[in-house]
Amino acid sequence: MATIQILDGGLGTSLGDLYNIKFDSKTTPLWASHLLVSDPATLQACQRDFGVAGVDILLTATYQVSAEGFARTKTTQFPDGIPRSAVGPFLQTAVDIAEQAKVRESASVALSLGPYGACMIPGQEYSGSYDAEHDSEESLYLWHLDRLRMFAEADGELVSRVRYVAFETLPRLDEVRAVRRAIRDSAFRVPFWIACVFPRDDDLLPDGSSVEEVVRAAVAPMEGGDVPWGIGINCTKMYKLAGLVDLFGRAVAGAVAEGQVSAVPSLVLYPDGTNGEVYNTTTQVWEKQDGLGDNVNANRPWEEQLAQVVNEAYGKGHFTSFLVGGCCKASHHDIKKLGQQFNTQ
Repeated sequence: MATIQILDGGLGTSLGDLYNIKFDSKTTPLWASHLLVSDPATLQACQRDFGVAGVDILLTATYQVSAEGFARTKTTQFPDGIPRSAVGPFLQTAVDIAEQAKVRESASVALSLGPYGACMIPGQEYSGSYDAEHDSEESLYLWHLDRLRMFAEADGELVSRVRYVAFETLPRLDEVRAVRRAIRDSAFRVPFWIACVFPRDDDLLPDGSSVEEVVRAAVAPMEGGDVPWGIGINCTKMYKLAGLVDLFGRAVAGAVAEGQVSAVPSLVLYPDGTNGEVYNTTTQVWEKQDGLGDNVNANRPWEEQLAQVVNEAYGKGHFTSFLVGGCCKASHHDIKKLGQQFNTQ
């Protein structure tokens, strides 16, 4: 019997689509995390929607959090930007809101942490094209470690209040290794997952790395470091999922056979809820592209397609534990219907 946990959906797109919140890199450099500063009540309402939908895990609104992003965020109290020394209360607010949004007593909170590219202007998590100061494993390790320490140093015992740490939308192989090193050397001693993004026409990471290389980097023995609780895919088109999951399964099976990892990690899947829309990083809006063909099963509901991918992966015996949810454009309505596919509601 497969173990299925339901994750929430696309927070930023839900805020935009359902709460009319507008984002742009100049006025809201923290994107959805900006509401921790400007409008916690609306953020609470939006996250509560996912809680009511019956999720098992809620992600904090911290995907784009960074010291640089706060420094670019100007408020009445901080007209020159929010200094690192003042960031702690906003991080505490993020965890507070996620905890309060839970409806299921058994539900838990995961700390959402995007890649370095998500904090660039414009964002580069889909290309992995980073600036020279963050273009190596060592520099990315230091950047991620610094961000983890921001949470560890905040008041409110945040480290002990999150059940998982989620490293999301990673576009580079060196960043996969970097986040593993960073969490090993941080104060966090909680399970974590690594989810990569696959926006290309082929099955490679934006940096050209294969799924095999991703899995090996994620589960390879690391001195003093733990193997991720989960590995997988997020922010990727649904039509790509089945092929990628098969590659993940084979790579994990190979790693187990070789003794690299003793236990199979959970498979983490939260694809886009889009149907042909593509985010234009220049105009900063979602655009429908004619003839994109990003969904060969467009006549089938999103949640049915995702459930089929999970059931097929379980049937092949590669994975027995799954965390499934949605990314961009996946609303709380979609997540509720996803849960019903697995009778978890």
